[in-house]
Amino acid sequence: MIPTKVIVHGVLGRMGQEVVHALCREPGLQLVGAVDIQAVANRIPLPNSKDSVLLSSDLEKVIKECKPDVIIDFSTAKAVLPAVSLAVRYGTNMVIGTTGLQTDELRTIDSLAKEYGVGVVVASNFALGAVMMIHLAKTAAKYFDSAEIIEKHHHMKVDAPSGTALTTAKAMADTRGKPFNRPISKEPSVSRGQQIEGIAIHSVRLPGILANQEVILSSPGQTLSIKHDTVNRECYMPGVILATKEVNGKKGLIYGLEKLLGLKGV
Repeated sequence: MIPTKVIVHGVLGRMGQEVVHALCREPGLQLVGAVDIQAVANRIPLPNSKDSVLLSSDLEKVIKECKPDVIIDFSTAKAVLPAVSLAVRYGTNMVIGTTGLQTDELRTIDSLAKEYGVGVVVASNFALGAVMMIHLAKTAAKYFDSAEIIEKHHHMKVDAPSGTALTTAKAMADTRGKPFNRPISKEPSVSRGQQIEGIAIHSVRLPGILANQEVILSSPGQTLSIKHDTVNRECYMPGVILATKEVNGKKGLIYGLEKLLGLKGV
């Protein structure tokens, strides 16, 4: 079987390094190149091997030389659209885990992918447990009038609220069909978190935390909590590998890992 050739964009970051290790363990996938704006060397060694692959800060150079089937992107939000614009012109599919993308940027990605006939998977979270958390929260959203989200991440995470929290809140509101009831404070100065369709999202950024999210739904006399904890970045890799294998042959934007898992809407 001919392996799927992959390059990693944002390879020197923590997620990029985790992706490299996952690719090198996965039959059928081959890491052929790497890109990072901080790159100074021209090769990056492969884990547990004497081999290395091309490393550059120039994405187009790596695409031309390595001819990848898929680019896995864990770079920065501002780098994603330029990367997509470049990749689609070379007929290269993409898997994007970078968060902070806006609705108009997602529309542009979808338009570019359809125009050039390639597939692009974008997910706010590749952990299978997080995908199930969102699915369960959507299911419960129809039966509760109030909800809040508490999300906690490491202190180096630049966006807040997290992409996962925003995705969760919007999915819950869409399923419910109307905003959740929001408590109104008599003191306008009281912070209640960022409001999304009546759901207050509270963000914590501290060292010693990787990623954690709890969805709390309530009605008179009861609460329901749905919580997902992440203890290391390895948890994201099965989702990334799944998306990398599935994106070939797709056309347009596939938003959310749940579509690849076959989870039905509620």
